[in-house]
Amino acid sequence: MKRLIGFRPLLLAGLMSLLPALQPPPADARPQHGQSHKARLIRAEPPHLKPEVLTMNAWTVGLAGGLLEGAPIRLAAEMARVADDGDNLHVLPVVTRGAAENLNSLLYLRGIDAAIINSDALEEYKSQVPDIQRRIAYVLNLFPSELHVFVRPEIKSLSDLAGKKVNFNNQGTAAAYSGPLIFSRLGIDIEKTFIPHQVALEQMRKGDMAAVVFITSKPVDAFVKGRFEAGFKFLPVPYDSKFEDYYLPAALDAADYPNLIKQGDHVATIAVPTALVAFNWPANSNRFERVARFVDHLFSRIDKLQGPGFDPKWKSINLGATVPGLARFPAAQAWLDRQSSTARASQ
Repeated sequence: MKRLIGFRPLLLAGLMSLLPALQPPPADARPQHGQSHKARLIRAEPPHLKPEVLTMNAWTVGLAGGLLEGAPIRLAAEMARVADDGDNLHVLPVVTRGAAENLNSLLYLRGIDAAIINSDALEEYKSQVPDIQRRIAYVLNLFPSELHVFVRPEIKSLSDLAGKKVNFNNQGTAAAYSGPLIFSRLGIDIEKTFIPHQVALEQMRKGDMAAVVFITSKPVDAFVKGRFEAGFKFLPVPYDSKFEDYYLPAALDAADYPNLIKQGDHVATIAVPTALVAFNWPANSNRFERVARFVDHLFSRIDKLQGPGFDPKWKSINLGATVPGLARFPAAQAWLDRQSSTARASQ
């Protein structure tokens, strides 16, 4: 993942302006002594605010992006740049503890209206928030994050990893959250480690680590620019019924990694959809209207994101793409419906 450069002042300023909206919840909304975060209540609308605070927060949307060094916060910052409209709309990309925490922030943290999540994050909340599909809705299906299982020469198949060290990057990253879930579904019991991937790759070269698992949009610089001995390779992970609920089929090929995959070959794998989701505020509430305005500005200016200076993957974005397991945010669906009606009327 590329490190986000130059957004620290933006993020710090954004967090400062969020402080009035991030005050502790009223006593009846706080978890009781001994309760974990799993028992917390879904947050409600903030209590009545003073006029000057209302002015400060008018048309401000908090967007949970993840770790500062991660790809999601970069996407959040790019969306904020494009959707910004002065006093009419101020999108604040917020650094969190990681992509795995973004859904938690959306559900419980005041001031957060939208978040970038991996679709399988919903799995953890099925028991905590049984009606989570009604609590959040997707705005936009972003980019798939492909699973890369990179192994040493002596590892020939996924089953060979049983009992061996497999690294999933730092806690809070997509790999650290989704990777163990995927291996659990595969039924392979491994020795999980959570250290920086660059350290783990050196351990692999020495024979102290059997594999590393990356979950991010391809191509990954570590594999494009890195040089590895013969036999280091990606293992295939076939897409089957075990992955139909949250994942998509994908492949790695020579165009992605010419030094590791032969021309004409490909490695089957799966991908974790990354989505922009929003809290499903009641229609006509102030918070709903803020997110609706954000959706309108973002969708109407998507061509700017597809231009120079932004992540090139925006060029492949499909506004109409769906997200498994979730309904579309009503304002996003309304925007698409208007565009469809306009297109039909012009024919």
